[in-house]
Amino acid sequence: MTRTRSFLPLLLAAAWLSAGLDLVAQGDKITARLGWGPITGADRPNVTGKGTATGVLNGTMLTVTGSFEGLAAPATVVRLHRGIAKGARGPVVTDLTATKAVSGTISGTATLSPEDIENFRQGKLYLQLHSEKGVAPDGSTLWGWFLR
Repeated sequence: MTRTRSFLPLLLAAAWLSAGLDLVAQGDKITARLGWGPITGADRPNVTGKGTATGVLNGTMLTVTGSFEGLAAPATVVRLHRGIAKGARGPVVTDLTATKAVSGTISGTATLSPEDIENFRQGKLYLQLHSEKGVAPDGSTLWGWFLR
């Protein structure tokens, strides 16, 4: 009987640790809806479409997958950005891959710094999809922040 009681805390600790490791293995998963932002009337015909993307963070590795449709011209690139605040634009973290068409997929991975991991969790990282007819000077067309 005392042997069973002495193993009980070890079994409970092993179960708790196993559950914790499972949660870490699943990673943080956050979705972004891609849409167009405020534009001038002259840009309106060239900025069309929508999309979604999912970011899954495992350790320091962020894996992004998604899709888009309805662009006025073929996509050229999609970039992961670090906003200066939630919903505010900021510098590029890395380029990802987008299908070079008016509809297609988004994919890629990025190794994030500790600061960017926290930014991802706080909704400060976002995607910016560019197309051949996007808004000057960089051709940006759709934006989407990773928000819980």
